[in-house]
Amino acid sequence: MRVLPRGRLSYGMQLPVQSQSTLYAEPWEAGAGPAELLAVARAADRLGFGYLAVCDHVAIPRRLADAMGTVWYDPVATLGWLAAATGRVRLLSHVAVAALRHPLLTAKQYATLDHLSGGRLILGVGAGHVREEFEALGVDFARRGALLDETVDALKAALGPEEFPDFRGERFAFSGLGQAPRPVQTPRPPLWVGGSSPAAVRRAAVRGDGWLPQGDPRHRLPGQIARLRALREAAGIDEPAEIGAITEPLYVGEPGWDVGRRT
Repeated sequence: MRVLPRGRLSYGMQLPVQSQSTLYAEPWEAGAGPAELLAVARAADRLGFGYLAVCDHVAIPRRLADAMGTVWYDPVATLGWLAAATGRVRLLSHVAVAALRHPLLTAKQYATLDHLSGGRLILGVGAGHVREEFEALGVDFARRGALLDETVDALKAALGPEEFPDFRGERFAFSGLGQAPRPVQTPRPPLWVGGSSPAAVRRAAVRGDGWLPQGDPRHRLPGQIARLRALREAAGIDEPAEIGAITEPLYVGEPGWDVGRRT
């Protein structure tokens, strides 16, 4: 299963407007909305970008609102809307906090997105970091890593070729429940795992089709990639993983705000 050309470097982008953390949002985004988001997506589709990515947060607590903001568009709704306005570019959740939701619900949403978009979904998932989101939804924040492991396994079963998949884990179990429409991609849409902790890299290596680093500076990536490859080889996985690294910010001209020391 390959979602990007083998041996090729492809550029995608995290969309502006749909998430407006003060850590990276630019001033113009505060007054932007659907029209600007659509214009950026269509331009990326037209210019050959590999994917468009949308973030996921259900709600932001007051203690984090100053840094993170509260504008976080729902990824499934946003990518579904953009799918109808684009024709080629891949659609990536970067990342869906999958442990917050039952895997059958997540599978239903993203299988429908893959079906409606003609097979352009890349399902990116991560463990999450906002404790209050988990508490509000009745999910154990302390066990989010183990829960994500099981959720990924359940999603791989639910998004596979079987209309009536079987899965039995510690928290989730389903059998004899049919879901349609099925994804277009076979044997299933690619599943990329986000995170840069040792546990996250291991999860990406042994459970994922790709890895989405989270904040690794450039000098750390070779070592992380080497560990990812070693873990996949030890697990008997021959297919190489896709790697969706985020580049450092690049500005053309003189920015009118503090762009940080890594720019």
